[in-house]
Amino acid sequence: MDPQKKIGKTVAIMQPTYLPWIGYFDLIDMVDVFVLLDNVQFVKQTWQQRNRIRTNNGLEWMTVPVLIKGRFGQLIKDVELKDAIFIDKHLKQITHNYQKAKEYDRYFKEFSELFHRVASTGDLCQFNIEMIKWMCKQFKIKAEFVMASELNIDGKRSEKIINIMKALDADCYISPRGSEGYLVDDYHAFVAGGVSVFYHQFNHPEYSQVYKPFMPFACGIDVLFNEGEQSSEIIRSGRESLIVAGEVVAQ
Repeated sequence: MDPQKKIGKTVAIMQPTYLPWIGYFDLIDMVDVFVLLDNVQFVKQTWQQRNRIRTNNGLEWMTVPVLIKGRFGQLIKDVELKDAIFIDKHLKQITHNYQKAKEYDRYFKEFSELFHRVASTGDLCQFNIEMIKWMCKQFKIKAEFVMASELNIDGKRSEKIINIMKALDADCYISPRGSEGYLVDDYHAFVAGGVSVFYHQFNHPEYSQVYKPFMPFACGIDVLFNEGEQSSEIIRSGRESLIVAGEVVAQ
């Protein structure tokens, strides 16, 4: 399917993650409404609290410390930051590895000020969301953001997705390929609910990095600090045609 030819109102649903990779932003760019899935269980040591930057030693993890003791089963929206020590640590890591990037000086001051301000609130979910929105602004990506918790939707797995789609009066759901397994299993439920399902396809493009050789799948600031205003064009260059879920089921 041509990704430029939309069928009705398009929606994607993703957990708010820490400084997401560029495929995440391409998905946002493709839809009318991007639902931030904040009312599901938090899973430690996942993209919800960590991501990677390009360093001279390859891809290096940056992990946001959160409170987990005695909080098993807590929802993403309820996760609190353990302390503020990581703020300066992460910003120093970023400075050390990107200060020679050609667009670093243009963006880092604003990035670091926002990083400090929202991380200081102690709310992981809000911190991630505010950074995502800032990055979307730099990438010239516009979409309506909706918090799943504000929709008061019940249900599990596909049932929850279908109920979200109904609440938003939307009929086209675009999913990352990682969810393909259960979406195939529940495909007929989507058909019955009047929801068309498509899979997002993204082929990671290459661009200039401070260190050689090029390594894909770093967090989104990697392209921003290296390529600046060209970032949006680079991100969209990785977009491939959507896959119709029904075609996968038929295989």
